[in-house]
Amino acid sequence: MTVAGEMLRTYPADLGGIDRDALVRCIDECLSCAQACTACADACLSESDDHLPMLRKCIRSCEDCADICSVTARVVSRHTGYDANITRSVLQTCAAVCRACGDECERHAAMHEHCRVCAEACRRCQQACEELINDLG
Repeated sequence: MTVAGEMLRTYPADLGGIDRDALVRCIDECLSCAQACTACADACLSESDDHLPMLRKCIRSCEDCADICSVTARVVSRHTGYDANITRSVLQTCAAVCRACGDECERHAAMHEHCRVCAEACRRCQQACEELINDLG
């Protein structure tokens, strides 16, 4: 069981009908994606100088995605005073950023393995966010 799962298991109040498994999956995927995007941006910066111009957008996408995923994990981890509209908006933004970053990383995946790994993490996070959005109704 992940830390997110343990924390939700110990939460003393009702989650308002939110599927705990979907919530844990979303938190875990957001944190995993943030790490992958941070590492991918750093790996891009370590590529040879002749590759950097074509990786600029990828680096920016990864940095933006890492930030949004981190924020999303924190927002969906808080339940006291929960506002479904804010949570839904944050999840929609995260899914959109993950989609864009995944698309950008896929463009470089054949040449840069770290971009392939990052694209996969982005797709998993996008899916987890979309599943939780559907669960919110």
